[in-house]
Amino acid sequence: MAFQKLEFDTYPESEMLNRSRLFLAQMRTRRTVRDFSDKHVPLEIIENTIRAAGAAPSGANKQPWHFAVVKDPVVKQKIRIAAEKEEKEFYTHRAPDEWLADLNQFGTDWHKPFLETAPYLIVVFKINYDLSGDRKRKNYYVNESVGIASGVLLTALHHAGLATLTHTPSPMGFLGKILNRPENEKAVLLIPVGYPTNDARVPDLKKKSFTEISSTI
Repeated sequence: MAFQKLEFDTYPESEMLNRSRLFLAQMRTRRTVRDFSDKHVPLEIIENTIRAAGAAPSGANKQPWHFAVVKDPVVKQKIRIAAEKEEKEFYTHRAPDEWLADLNQFGTDWHKPFLETAPYLIVVFKINYDLSGDRKRKNYYVNESVGIASGVLLTALHHAGLATLTHTPSPMGFLGKILNRPENEKAVLLIPVGYPTNDARVPDLKKKSFTEISSTI
């Protein structure tokens, strides 16, 4: 393994504090959106955010992820039909009452029109193992690595000025089939991406306080 000199920008503490405050303010405006416009978004913006996600750390640098970008209306329709089938089963039979009660405050149901309206769907796949010929090569900390990369992706999309939704229809096996992904990949997240409609509404959520989510010892 060859090594190279680290390139790292340092800032005066006053600028660091200001940058941290600005970033905090920006991220506090990120919201999950279900009302998407079909307004065009340049593909390069999406590709750049995925490049940012691909820069995330991963176990042994295995980079066990694949990001499938769906823009074809026909494919998006197939995904919507399959997702709504699973979601209808979830809402009517699979979900326990407690879960449905928690979801009820958001007014969601099995209808997912945003899967066709949003200009892009990004499907995040985790790669459980790499294939080298007939040999399987183990990947490490796959869930953790893909979770970090997905967080970077959502942050990059928001930073670029786009709205997102973290959608997790269960089970998600239909995504691998529709997108013809190999057997070593498993879909873990479906992210509609685009602009919100002018009249988009979101729940008035209350986040936990800083003392509830953090401690300093």
